[in-house]
Amino acid sequence: MTVRVGIGGWTYEPWRGVFYPEGLAHRRELDYAARQLTAIEINATAYGRQKPASWRKWRDAVPDGFQFSLKASRYSTVRKVLADSGGSIATFLQQGFTELGDKLGPINWQFADTKMFEPDDFARWLDLIPDAQDGLPLRHALEVRHPNFVDPVFLDLARSRNMAVVFADHEAFVRIKEQTADFTYARLQRSVEKIETGYDVPALDGWARQVRDWAKGGRDVFVFFTSGAKVRNPAAAQALMERL
Repeated sequence: MTVRVGIGGWTYEPWRGVFYPEGLAHRRELDYAARQLTAIEINATAYGRQKPASWRKWRDAVPDGFQFSLKASRYSTVRKVLADSGGSIATFLQQGFTELGDKLGPINWQFADTKMFEPDDFARWLDLIPDAQDGLPLRHALEVRHPNFVDPVFLDLARSRNMAVVFADHEAFVRIKEQTADFTYARLQRSVEKIETGYDVPALDGWARQVRDWAKGGRDVFVFFTSGAKVRNPAAAQALMERL
């Protein structure tokens, strides 16, 4: 069982002088962030392919035990008929992220809040998602946002494939608590700027208890502070890590 806590991305100008020390070279931001946190969710992969050289550079910049989560290509999840996205899925999977090796964490397949659950189409789409790429085992998380995904059929589909349903703490989206995989993937999105750590002490203590509960039985846990008051998310992640 391993708990990893992190943020979305590592390039954000308002973090300079708040999270990153004054004068830190931009090229050293990832190196610095990876030694303060234990995971980062990469958002750029949702919008385009990255070069194999970039994956190798990122792999070598972070310490052993650190992992990157990847946002899957949005072109794989925005289609009216999901089962027609085989080409987009293949393009995403073949970009070379397996260069990360054991620093590759879960892939987050994120859906728009307007995308509804259609059982047959969704099942066919899941059949397009492989368990491995280039010989490297893959872990998959499903971030769904429409309320009609709160359906035992959807949960059973995820469970049968050992895919985690993302626990998203967001005021506008559905929050699904069921555990459907041998790992938990949580995205906490309610940080506020007036609190230096993004969340107050009772909230952070509560999330620490929740993380410990998720980790029972040896389940790996990934927690990312994203959105909300983004400038506070590194401090929120560090505050949670201290409690764990």
